[in-house]
Parts: sequence; C-alpha cells; structure tokens
Amino acid sequence: MKQPISQSIDFSNLQGDLRGGAISFLVAVPLCLGIALASGAPLFAGIIAGIVGGLVVGIFSRSALSISGPEAGLIVVTLSAIQALGSFPAFLLAMCIAGLIQVGLGFARAGIVSNFFPSSVIKGMLAGIGIILILKQLPHLVGYDADAAEGLTLFQPGGFNIIEQLHMALGQFRGVAILITLISLAVFYVWERPAFRQRDFAKNVPAALVVVVLGICINELVRVISPEWVLRGNHVVQLPVPESPLAFVQLFTLPDFSQWSNPLVYTSAVAIALVASLEALLAVEASDELDPLKRKTPANHELKAQGIGNLISGLIGGIPLTSVIVRSSVSINAGARTKLAALIHGTLLLVCVVTLPTLLNKIPWASLASILLVTGYKLARIEIVKAVFAEGISKFIPFVVTVLAILLTDLLTGIGIGMATGIFFILRDHYQNTHSVRMELDSDIKRIHVSLGDHVSFLSKAKLVKLLKSIPDNSIVEINGTESSYIDSDVITAIQNFGVAARQRNIRLIFLPSRVADSSVVHTSKELLNSFRPAGSPSVSV
Repeated sequence: MKQPISQSIDFSNLQGDLRGGAISFLVAVPLCLGIALASGAPLFAGIIAGIVGGLVVGIFSRSALSISGPEAGLIVVTLSAIQALGSFPAFLLAMCIAGLIQVGLGFARAGIVSNFFPSSVIKGMLAGIGIILILKQLPHLVGYDADAAEGLTLFQPGGFNIIEQLHMALGQFRGVAILITLISLAVFYVWERPAFRQRDFAKNVPAALVVVVLGICINELVRVISPEWVLRGNHVVQLPVPESPLAFVQLFTLPDFSQWSNPLVYTSAVAIALVASLEALLAVEASDELDPLKRKTPANHELKAQGIGNLISGLIGGIPLTSVIVRSSVSINAGARTKLAALIHGTLLLVCVVTLPTLLNKIPWASLASILLVTGYKLARIEIVKAVFAEGISKFIPFVVTVLAILLTDLLTGIGIGMATGIFFILRDHYQNTHSVRMELDSDIKRIHVSLGDHVSFLSKAKLVKLLKSIPDNSIVEINGTESSYIDSDVITAIQNFGVAARQRNIRLIFLPSRVADSSVVHTSKELLNSFRPAGSPSVSV
C-alpha cells in the first residue's frame, strides 16, 4: 500500500538527491529557455518559472520526487493568452489569478480527479512521452537544432514535426555533435554495466554529469584545433548574460494590475489554471508510479502548492509552471529519492544563472539530447510493454491507445482518448462480472444460485434482469448478496419486480441481502424478503 509523503526532508539519501537535482538542473536550463521562446515570452521568464518551480513549489509540495517548472503542454495556452491580452505584463496578472484559482481548487478538494486515472493510462502516458523524447532527440544528436522547445507533440500541423526535422537533419550532420553523442551514449552504456556500477566512482558521480563535462571539453578542444567545426548558436545552451546588476534586475517583469477589469484576463486565468492543474495531477501520479518506494502524493495539497508557485511566478515575471514528468524522471534515474532534489534543482538554477551563465552557455545540445534519449528509453523500454500485456487485454489496449493518441495528437488529448478507452473496458469488465450463476437439479426441480458481485451498481441491472427473465417456470432462485459491499436500489427494485412476476410462474425466490450494505438497502431487502414469504409465515429478519 502506498504511504503518504512526509513533509520533512530526509537527508539519508543526500548523494542520490544531489545527483538528481544536478542532472535535472542541467536538462532544465535549455528547456526553460526553449519553452519561453515558443510561448512568446521573454527568455528569462522560463528561467524564473524553473527557479520558482524548484524552490517555491518544492517547499510547499508534499511530493517526494516531482519537480516543477515550465512545461511544453502549457505553450499553447500561454501563447494564446499573451496574444489575446496584447502584453506580457497583462498576461502576468492572469497568471497570478490562475494561481489563486489553483489554490481554491485545492481547498475544494478537486484533486480527487487524479484517483480516477487507470494505471494503464498513466503507464501509456509515460511510454508515449518516452517515445517522443527519443524521436525528438534524434535531430539534436546529429547536430540539427531547430526545435528548441522540446514540445511533447510528435506531429505539429503548420510547423515543424519530427518527420520533417529528421528529413532536414539528414542533410545537416555536424561531425562534432555526432562525436559527442557517440561518446555520451558510450558513457551511459559503461555506467550501466554491473561490474562498473559497483565502483565508488560510478556510485558517487552520475553518468549525466560526466556526459555534460565531456561535451564541453570536446567542443572547446575543437574550438582550439579547428574553429570552423565548433558547435555554437542553437547547438549550445543560450542563457541571457546580463552585463550589470541593473541589467539583471531588468530581466524581471511586474504584472500590469491596471488590467484587473479586463474580462479576457479572467478567461485566460481559468484556462491556465485548468490546464496547469490537470498537467500537475497527471505528472505527480506518473512520478508516484516511478517512485521505487511507491509513495502517494496528496493531490489536493499539490494543487495548492502549484497555485502558490504560479502566483509567485506571475508576480516576478515568470511563465506558468506545473509538475514536469521529464525532469522528475531524469532526477529519479539519477538517484533522487526525496524532495531535496527539487530544492537543489531550483537552487542551482538560481545560483548558476546569476554567477555562471557563460559556462552554462558552453553546454552542447548533443550532450543534453543524449541524457533525454536515455531517459526516454527508460520510460518506454520493452519490459514495461511486456508487463502491461501480461495484465490482460483490458489493460493492454488502453495502454496502446494512450501511447498512439499522444504520438498522433498532443499530451492532454492523448490522455483523454486513453481515458475514454480505459473507462470502456472498466464498464465492460464491470458488466461481465456482475454475478455468477450455478444451477442444480433438486428432485426434478431446478435450483438456480445467483451470487452477486462486490459492487452491484445500476450498471449491473440490465444483465441481471436478462438473467431473471430466462429463469424457467417451477424453479427455485436463490440470489445471494451477502458478499456485496453495495447493492444499488435500482437492482433491488428489479429483483422485487421479478418477485411479483415470479408468483405467477410458480417460481420461488430467495434473496439473501448484503451484510455490510447501508441501512436503507438492508431495510429495502427486509421488505423484499417479507414480500415473498408464504402467507401466514412469520416475517423474515435481516
């Protein structure tokens, strides 16, 4: 059983949390910038959201492993809101209101919606994200870096899609990028070997950090030997470098509070709050699925933490944030086991963008793409597919449909299609498992035993009525509901209606009600039993 997460920080896994926070930080820097660029916001707004997601949400959240920040699923709603409002400061006001709405949703206990996502859909979401991560890194691995946003959409009508990117990348190979990629993947391969993993160096130094350092060293060596081959521009991280403290302060933007009477601000706020909340609930559910300790994040508290994060981000000039499964999974793969990793992630973002932006701008995209490629592989490895297939067709089909829908549409649409498929199979299984039937022949009289399931809802009524209609005349029917935890009143009424017709067909009905159902059902069952007792016999007690 999953245990709730403690609010305290556990330092017993300090090394693993340091590795997880550091590696997720390296991956987050270019993604924060790329998502801000694609959203039509200032580049530094993405960094602000990353810092707030790590530190503010990290402090208030009770999730052990989830890391928050700007996410590709929010690009469309952010871009649309900025265009509709006409200015970024007006958009920031909408963000502040969206944060307050999220806090309100948390107090309204709206997080319960996360309990209704089937595990097969969550696993399909992770596998779909993994496949997209793998495919979207392929152009970066060979040196083609047009798609800096890393949005989780395989096909983007009217813009770049992965097929077009791969086609264009074939004609734009960069030898240095390919060299960095090959060396990076070789490092990951060596680090995964059982013999090497036992060494102290492998235990204390994450492979991803080695990959980043080697990538910088190789590119700088090429700069000295053959400058025309060096990776620059879109091929490396591009972080804003303020030339003075005043220039750094000017990177922050305040909301335009004069727009408080603009109705578009509130419609934008509602859109941001709903999308960010759903993304957060899905991501923390997926993070819990990846958690080796199988802890459970309190969903309502997470909505409050995300709302506080978006409120603070909007107040100081950041873009919307939510829990991000890509960063969380990178951190988990690197050894993170507590929320300390998220705090380290946010602290490193804050410190390094202030003190080391020039050094960060030397990181090649090929190095980061190698890290994400390995992360994608771990999310979508074949062992996961085999495990879901072994659970049965009712789990496997929603899993496959979720993966395909995410690949062909976008994250939220794909999850919606997967949910619809999962609900269909849940209802089908519920319909098929309403009851079991056993028939005996007792002195030429047919005796039919009907055992009701644990939860007999109104969905069970149709199949039960069909069965009762098929009961032959002059028989005995025993309906056993003693093992049922719930029997819907519609089902009780259907049995009662059958009892009235049974008298005309010389059918004797025996109904054993649930022993744990609520009092209203027990009372109804008692009336039902007494309505079938022979004339002159004593009442039957329940």
